[in-house]
Amino acid sequence: MKKISKIIVSVIAIFSLTFASGCDVMNNIGGAYRLSQSIYKYSSLGDIQLAGMNLGNASSISLSNLASIATVLAGGSNMQNIPFSMTLNMDVTNPNTAAAFLDALDYQLLLNDMELVEGKMDQPIRIEPGETKVVPIPVSFDLKSLMNRYSQERVTKEMSAFLGITPNETTVSVNLWPKLTVGNTLIKVPAPIPVEFTFGGR
Repeated sequence: MKKISKIIVSVIAIFSLTFASGCDVMNNIGGAYRLSQSIYKYSSLGDIQLAGMNLGNASSISLSNLASIATVLAGGSNMQNIPFSMTLNMDVTNPNTAAAFLDALDYQLLLNDMELVEGKMDQPIRIEPGETKVVPIPVSFDLKSLMNRYSQERVTKEMSAFLGITPNETTVSVNLWPKLTVGNTLIKVPAPIPVEFTFGGR
Protein backbone atom coordinates (compact mmCIF):
# COMPACT_ATOMS: atom_id res chain seq x y z
CA MET A 1 0.00 0.00 0.00
CA LYS A 2 2.96 2.29 0.50
CA LYS A 3 5.43 3.17 -2.23
CA ILE A 4 8.47 2.23 -0.15
CA SER A 5 10.96 2.38 -3.02
CA LYS A 6 9.94 5.98 -3.78
CA ILE A 7 10.27 6.90 -0.12
CA ILE A 8 13.80 5.48 -0.07
CA VAL A 9 14.75 7.42 -3.18
CA SER A 10 13.20 10.57 -1.71
CA VAL A 11 15.06 10.45 1.58
CA ILE A 12 18.33 9.67 -0.21
CA ALA A 13 17.70 12.65 -2.51
CA ILE A 14 17.10 14.90 0.48
CA PHE A 15 20.34 13.74 2.04
CA SER A 16 22.26 14.31 -1.17
CA LEU A 17 20.81 17.76 -1.74
CA THR A 18 21.74 18.94 1.75
CA PHE A 19 25.39 17.82 1.41
CA ALA A 20 25.14 16.87 5.07
CA SER A 21 26.58 13.86 6.83
CA GLY A 22 25.68 14.61 10.42
CA CYS A 23 24.15 11.98 12.68
CA ASP A 24 21.09 14.16 13.29
CA VAL A 25 20.28 14.29 9.57
CA MET A 26 20.60 10.53 9.17
CA ASN A 27 18.52 10.00 12.30
CA ASN A 28 15.73 12.22 10.95
CA ILE A 29 15.76 10.40 7.61
CA GLY A 30 15.55 7.07 9.42
CA GLY A 31 12.62 8.26 11.51
CA ALA A 32 10.67 9.35 8.44
CA TYR A 33 11.48 6.12 6.61
CA ARG A 34 10.22 4.04 9.53
CA LEU A 35 7.01 6.08 9.45
CA SER A 36 6.58 5.01 5.82
CA GLN A 37 6.87 1.39 6.98
CA SER A 38 4.27 1.82 9.71
CA ILE A 39 0.75 0.36 9.60
CA TYR A 40 -2.13 2.81 9.08
CA LYS A 41 -5.73 2.01 10.03
CA TYR A 42 -8.87 4.08 10.19
CA SER A 43 -9.86 5.00 13.74
CA SER A 44 -12.71 7.51 13.63
CA LEU A 45 -14.14 10.74 12.26
CA GLY A 46 -14.71 13.35 14.94
CA ASP A 47 -15.66 16.99 15.45
CA ILE A 48 -17.74 17.01 12.26
CA GLN A 49 -19.29 20.39 11.45
CA LEU A 50 -21.34 21.30 8.40
CA ALA A 51 -22.70 24.78 7.67
CA GLY A 52 -22.67 25.69 11.35
CA MET A 53 -24.15 22.38 12.56
CA ASN A 54 -22.12 20.43 15.11
CA LEU A 55 -22.62 16.79 14.08
CA GLY A 56 -20.19 15.21 16.56
CA ASN A 57 -18.64 11.86 15.60
CA ALA A 58 -19.50 9.91 12.46
CA SER A 59 -20.59 6.89 14.49
CA SER A 60 -23.18 8.87 16.41
CA ILE A 61 -24.83 11.17 13.84
CA SER A 62 -28.54 11.30 14.66
CA LEU A 63 -31.31 10.65 12.14
CA SER A 64 -32.43 14.28 12.44
CA ASN A 65 -28.88 15.45 11.65
CA LEU A 66 -28.72 13.08 8.68
CA ALA A 67 -31.88 14.73 7.36
CA SER A 68 -30.34 18.17 7.92
CA ILE A 69 -27.18 17.14 6.06
CA ALA A 70 -29.23 15.91 3.10
CA THR A 71 -31.13 19.21 3.06
CA VAL A 72 -27.93 21.29 3.06
CA LEU A 73 -26.36 19.23 0.26
CA ALA A 74 -29.51 19.33 -1.84
CA GLY A 75 -29.79 23.10 -1.47
CA GLY A 76 -26.13 23.76 -2.16
CA SER A 77 -26.77 25.63 -5.40
CA ASN A 78 -28.55 28.38 -3.45
CA MET A 79 -25.77 28.90 -0.90
CA GLN A 80 -22.66 31.09 -1.23
CA ASN A 81 -20.51 28.75 0.85
CA ILE A 82 -20.93 25.50 2.77
CA PRO A 83 -18.13 25.17 5.35
CA PHE A 84 -17.25 21.62 6.37
CA SER A 85 -14.69 20.48 8.92
CA MET A 86 -13.77 17.30 10.74
CA THR A 87 -10.88 15.41 12.28
CA LEU A 88 -9.77 12.18 10.59
CA ASN A 89 -8.18 9.98 13.26
CA MET A 90 -5.78 7.27 12.12
CA ASP A 91 -4.26 4.49 14.23
CA VAL A 92 -0.59 4.30 13.28
CA THR A 93 1.45 1.32 14.49
CA ASN A 94 5.25 1.31 14.32
CA PRO A 95 6.44 -2.29 13.76
CA ASN A 96 10.12 -1.28 13.65
CA THR A 97 12.79 -1.65 16.33
CA ALA A 98 13.44 2.11 16.44
CA ALA A 99 11.17 5.15 16.73
CA ALA A 100 9.24 6.48 13.70
CA PHE A 101 8.93 10.25 13.65
CA LEU A 102 8.74 13.46 11.67
CA ASP A 103 8.84 17.17 12.42
CA ALA A 104 5.81 18.27 10.38
CA LEU A 105 3.48 16.96 7.71
CA ASP A 106 1.71 17.99 4.50
CA TYR A 107 -1.35 16.02 3.45
CA GLN A 108 -3.91 15.61 0.70
CA LEU A 109 -7.34 14.04 1.19
CA LEU A 110 -9.39 12.51 -1.65
CA LEU A 111 -12.87 10.99 -1.65
CA ASN A 112 -13.38 8.47 -4.48
CA ASP A 113 -10.63 10.30 -6.43
CA MET A 114 -12.31 13.67 -5.80
CA GLU A 115 -9.76 15.96 -4.16
CA LEU A 116 -11.22 17.48 -1.00
CA VAL A 117 -8.37 19.41 0.54
CA GLU A 118 -4.64 19.88 0.99
CA GLY A 119 -3.32 20.90 4.37
CA LYS A 120 -0.43 21.04 6.83
CA MET A 121 0.29 19.79 10.34
CA ASP A 122 3.02 21.84 11.95
CA GLN A 123 3.51 19.56 14.94
CA PRO A 124 5.92 16.66 15.39
CA ILE A 125 4.79 13.03 15.47
CA ARG A 126 6.78 10.35 17.26
CA ILE A 127 5.78 6.68 17.58
CA GLU A 128 7.96 4.38 19.64
CA PRO A 129 8.79 0.79 18.55
CA GLY A 130 5.72 -1.44 18.82
CA GLU A 131 3.52 1.52 19.81
CA THR A 132 0.17 2.44 18.25
CA LYS A 133 -0.71 6.12 18.36
CA VAL A 134 -3.76 8.03 17.13
CA VAL A 135 -2.69 10.64 14.58
CA PRO A 136 -5.40 13.29 14.04
CA ILE A 137 -5.63 14.99 10.65
CA PRO A 138 -7.62 18.26 10.84
CA VAL A 139 -9.68 18.79 7.70
CA SER A 140 -11.51 21.95 6.65
CA PHE A 141 -12.89 22.97 3.25
CA ASP A 142 -15.81 24.63 1.47
CA LEU A 143 -18.28 22.22 -0.11
CA LYS A 144 -19.58 24.98 -2.35
CA SER A 145 -16.14 25.35 -3.94
CA LEU A 146 -16.11 21.60 -4.56
CA MET A 147 -19.53 21.82 -6.19
CA ASN A 148 -18.27 24.56 -8.48
CA ARG A 149 -15.25 22.44 -9.40
CA TYR A 150 -16.88 19.02 -9.81
CA SER A 151 -20.70 19.54 -9.84
CA GLN A 152 -23.31 19.62 -7.11
CA GLU A 153 -24.55 16.18 -8.14
CA ARG A 154 -21.18 14.49 -7.67
CA VAL A 155 -20.30 16.25 -4.41
CA THR A 156 -23.73 15.46 -2.97
CA LYS A 157 -23.41 11.82 -3.98
CA GLU A 158 -19.90 11.35 -2.55
CA MET A 159 -20.53 13.25 0.70
CA SER A 160 -23.86 11.49 1.26
CA ALA A 161 -22.13 8.12 1.09
CA PHE A 162 -19.18 9.33 3.17
CA LEU A 163 -21.46 10.57 5.98
CA GLY A 164 -23.70 7.50 5.88
CA ILE A 165 -26.82 8.97 4.30
CA THR A 166 -26.63 6.50 1.41
CA PRO A 167 -25.17 2.96 1.49
CA ASN A 168 -22.67 3.42 -1.33
CA GLU A 169 -19.09 2.34 -0.71
CA THR A 170 -16.60 5.16 -0.29
CA THR A 171 -12.83 5.12 -0.65
CA VAL A 172 -10.88 7.74 1.28
CA SER A 173 -7.29 8.26 0.13
CA VAL A 174 -4.79 10.20 2.22
CA ASN A 175 -1.37 11.20 0.89
CA LEU A 176 1.10 12.12 3.63
CA TRP A 177 4.33 14.02 2.96
CA PRO A 178 6.69 13.93 5.96
CA LYS A 179 8.86 16.98 6.62
CA LEU A 180 12.35 16.67 8.08
CA THR A 181 14.47 19.29 9.77
CA VAL A 182 17.82 19.68 8.03
CA GLY A 183 19.85 22.37 9.74
CA ASN A 184 17.22 25.00 10.50
CA THR A 185 15.06 24.22 7.48
CA LEU A 186 12.01 21.95 7.10
CA ILE A 187 12.36 19.86 3.94
CA LYS A 188 9.38 18.01 2.44
CA VAL A 189 9.88 14.42 1.28
CA PRO A 190 8.97 14.42 -2.46
CA ALA A 191 7.11 11.07 -2.48
CA PRO A 192 4.03 10.75 -0.25
CA ILE A 193 3.04 7.90 2.03
CA PRO A 194 -0.26 6.70 0.51
CA VAL A 195 -2.98 5.50 2.90
CA GLU A 196 -6.42 4.25 1.89
CA PHE A 197 -9.61 3.46 3.82
CA THR A 198 -12.89 2.03 2.54
CA PHE A 199 -16.24 2.87 4.15
CA GLY A 200 -19.55 1.16 3.60
CA GLY A 201 -22.94 2.75 4.31
CA ARG A 202 -24.42 3.16 7.77
